[in-house]
Amino acid sequence: MPAMIDDEPQGELTELPFPPITKAHILNCSYHSWWPKYRTLTPKSRLVPLTRPFVDYLRADGIVLPDDNDEEQPEWDSDSGIFSSSDNPDAAQDDAEYEDRDVAEDWRDVHDAIKSTVANLGGKVVPKLNWSAPKDATWINATNSMECRSPNDIYLLLKSSDFVTHDLEHAFDDCVDSAELSMQQSEIPYHLVLRKYFQMNPSVEFRCFVRRRQLLGMCQRDLNHFDFLFPMKEKLQSLIQQFFDVRLRDTSADENFVFDAYVPAPYNKVWLVDINPWAPRTDPLLFSWMEILTMPDPPELGGKDDGPEQFVRLSLRQTPNTTLEANGAGEQAASAHDDVDSDADEGDSDSDSDIDEEFWLPELRLVRKSDPEAYSFSTPQFSAHKLPKDVVDASQSGEGLREFARDWQNVLARRQQEDAEAESSEGE
Repeated sequence: MPAMIDDEPQGELTELPFPPITKAHILNCSYHSWWPKYRTLTPKSRLVPLTRPFVDYLRADGIVLPDDNDEEQPEWDSDSGIFSSSDNPDAAQDDAEYEDRDVAEDWRDVHDAIKSTVANLGGKVVPKLNWSAPKDATWINATNSMECRSPNDIYLLLKSSDFVTHDLEHAFDDCVDSAELSMQQSEIPYHLVLRKYFQMNPSVEFRCFVRRRQLLGMCQRDLNHFDFLFPMKEKLQSLIQQFFDVRLRDTSADENFVFDAYVPAPYNKVWLVDINPWAPRTDPLLFSWMEILTMPDPPELGGKDDGPEQFVRLSLRQTPNTTLEANGAGEQAASAHDDVDSDADEGDSDSDSDIDEEFWLPELRLVRKSDPEAYSFSTPQFSAHKLPKDVVDASQSGEGLREFARDWQNVLARRQQEDAEAESSEGE
């Protein structure tokens, strides 16, 4: 249980007071674990179970794309490091094996399932693995986004992403076994999530923090300033709070978690985008984890009349314009407002109205004009993932940078010596 603030003086905390992070909790936050329960609350998605050969393909070095006669194959050159299994016959002998074998031979059924799913979702999808989407690899996609129109577009993104590599290699890092689950990384049931593509407005996506089944706070996910959010701040707070109370509070597998919510125009419904672990690996964005972990409980739990500043007491009378519509009237109604296609037609809808209720609203943090985050245009998002990891690690400290420079000079010196020896042997 996280350390709490009370009237007693406390010693200074020297580390984040997280409870032990269990493998069961990480697995509960995997898309395939929670999506069947909440599919009517999410944008339309489909899951493709992945076989061991396909996961091995994602883990393998290099990018080799399978040949598909129905797809128009791009003309990759040998310098790109990307090949299709039907590259030109004049390729170097080291790469000849790619011409003679079907790269997808051991996972052709997965390839066919992905291909048919893309077609069923309208020909445009956004891919994701169990926990992570390849947002850091959009630079390699022809659309410079996560929009994919073919299986090979998907493979290219997945194999180029550090985020996906983390899912494949480090999902259980810093985790402990629990009574309900003892599992190794190799035993994780991997799934490919394909979400029907639509133009998501990043300004109305919010990260929400839940501790002991209480919504503590929420903030923007996109760290840019948006003027229009401030006049509707209380409406957004109440919508997300209602959504949590009705849909997630008593049904979630864990009492501590972080979820991402999307509130599309006309701002009278909430979609569940993702559920993230209550762990340091989840970015707290406009909060800090120390702040969240040591935040007092909401006033209704603490039984105090005077609540902390981050909670605002309001009396809200629900009307048809502010009623929670997380489960909507169906895909047609959703598309008419914001082009968000979902599985909501497969469930029922909430139509409660004329409810007079007093409740507390957690703080919603927005990026103001004066905030430094509003002007961070010089560094593109996820730019660190476009560099070798050694370079990024070295940049974190002066000593690391000097050590990296020395290593790089040694590499150059060895290469120069090898070149000189090669020229000398040729001369003889």
